[in-house]
Amino acid sequence: MTDQASHDRFKNAMLSIYELGKSETGYNATRFLQMVHEKGGVQTAKDLLSGDPSAVSEGFANLALKGRLDLSVEALVLKDEWKHLFTSRELSIAKRRLK
Repeated sequence: MTDQASHDRFKNAMLSIYELGKSETGYNATRFLQMVHEKGGVQTAKDLLSGDPSAVSEGFANLALKGRLDLSVEALVLKDEWKHLFTSRELSIAKRRLK
């Protein structure tokens, strides 16, 4: 699979977690959706995983309160099919936040 195809599929996966979050929890992550459309899925995830490893986004906090961290970017990037798109540091941050 080409790198662009992986990026396109990941963007679709990001849009899917947005839709699921909205329909199943009522959380409308408009800023997240805007970022995905502007920067693409991979860059949005990288941006959300940069900086302080213990800092979490508003969306992550909201999903945590609703018991749906399975719909977080952090959970998505740790799936085997997407790990190759991210650095070991980014994956480590995602794991730490989910703990």
